[in-house]
Amino acid sequence: MNYLSNAPKALILPAMLLAAAPTALVAQDQDMGEDRVLTTVTGSPPADMSGLTEGPEIEGLITARNGNQIQVTSSDGTSTVVTVGEGTVIKSRGGFLGLGRDRLDIDSLLNGLPVSVETVNWGRALLASDIDLKSKDLQTAAMIRGGTSQQFAQQGAAIEQNAAATEALRGRFGDIDKYNIKGTTNVYFETGKYNLSPESRAELCQAASQASGMDNALLLVVGYTDSTGTYEINQELSERRAGRVVNYLQQQCDWEPWRMLSPTGMAESDPLASNDTPEGKAQNRRVAVNILVSKSVDGI
Repeated sequence: MNYLSNAPKALILPAMLLAAAPTALVAQDQDMGEDRVLTTVTGSPPADMSGLTEGPEIEGLITARNGNQIQVTSSDGTSTVVTVGEGTVIKSRGGFLGLGRDRLDIDSLLNGLPVSVETVNWGRALLASDIDLKSKDLQTAAMIRGGTSQQFAQQGAAIEQNAAATEALRGRFGDIDKYNIKGTTNVYFETGKYNLSPESRAELCQAASQASGMDNALLLVVGYTDSTGTYEINQELSERRAGRVVNYLQQQCDWEPWRMLSPTGMAESDPLASNDTPEGKAQNRRVAVNILVSKSVDGI
């Protein structure tokens, strides 16, 4: 379930977008031409998937995870919920994450990782049969493993030697009031569009370059729309805009995925200007890229 706050002038970290009971899973319809529907299917995912029909292959970034479910956001901003079951094979390419083995467990599915997922249809849900972790940059993958909160317990004494840095990485999952906003870059869009202009692309890489010069800096990307269209359309459009910006920052501006907070869409909330004029609407069709530094380490 998605929760949306209409509180003005506030940055809100997105909660996990999925909620599931142990004996149920939630799946998302893939027809982008109609409203998305969350469907509940009772029972546990089958270990043997040989009798299930083949589903779509999904490529993108892991942008959320809750229990045995992951959300994968593709390059066009489309988000798909996939369930990981006992029979799911999670593989790496060429010793990915430095583990020296092909098959991994579910703890390897970290937010920000690029993946290719083969699926089967389980009722109206999608069940992952194979998950292929993809990365050409082993150093980035190692940083993801070391910087994700799910792996802190494995770091032992090395983390204890640098408590301040540890708190900075843990804090990226906390409340927004734990951060200082060191800068914001807004990029703008045409009505109903989520493609990036050449000017916006240059501004995004400038923002990434500015943030890379700050110790412990993270990026929070939030998408917005003007008041044109329905709430449902604007919510999806704002999410697509945010997803497109995140992909560009990581793929073209060399921003490490582990330093990116999960993007969110806020529809027409928190407008910069009045929606009563064309000029005001143009200012509201934006994505805000916020540079954040944890208050606990700011200045260290």
